[in-house]
Amino acid sequence: MERKKHCLITGGSRGIGAATAYRFAQEGYKVTFFYRSDDESAQYTRQKIMNLTYDCLAYKVDVRDLDAVEAAVKEAVDTFGPVDVLISNAGVSKIELLTKTDPEEWNRIMDTNIGGLYNLVHTILPSMISRHSGNIVTVSSMWGQTGASCEVAYSTSKAAIIGFTKALAQEVGPSNIRVNCVAPGVIDTEMNAVLDDETREALSEETPLCRIGTAEEVADAIFYLAEDTSSFITGQVLGVNGGYIT
Repeated sequence: MERKKHCLITGGSRGIGAATAYRFAQEGYKVTFFYRSDDESAQYTRQKIMNLTYDCLAYKVDVRDLDAVEAAVKEAVDTFGPVDVLISNAGVSKIELLTKTDPEEWNRIMDTNIGGLYNLVHTILPSMISRHSGNIVTVSSMWGQTGASCEVAYSTSKAAIIGFTKALAQEVGPSNIRVNCVAPGVIDTEMNAVLDDETREALSEETPLCRIGTAEEVADAIFYLAEDTSSFITGQVLGVNGGYIT
């Protein structure tokens, strides 16, 4: 009997991460997800997956902490086997002028969004290389492609994710490992819940498809990049933004 593939997702308790975890579970994957603090949402997401399949693990992990990442990955691998698909989705943002962004806030965003990606890949990649098999999908943002006023720290960290993705794809391609990125536009998630109705309506009007995207639509794009249907795609950035940028 063929081993069920193991997918590990960070930031998996809600939003894009939760939708992605459920999407992979629907397709028969064993799913491990990390979350930072929201126990209630994590329990809800895990129970939803457990109702579909018993193969779900949830770990409360701060991705900035390499030791914690390594310990959780080891436990997940001991339970579900090696990680076949890694999805680095955990991220934080802050809307404020750069002149108002203090060093602690800057470091929090960088350490989470790009440092967390490093910690996960640094921990999991050696196994993928030794098995000559693996798939990594990173989650950036359209603001990582264009930049956004009052989101310099966030835009910088998301641009770094794109650079990381492209460089790593070249490095590990000979090991039969693919690395791609999705860059969501304005998506109906908790991160964007801070936007008022007027701003959301304006963003919808500026989007050629005339609406805000859903977490499930981003999850579909992530799943596509992780599957064999995209077997000759690596080092690419797939925009899921309704045509907001092209």
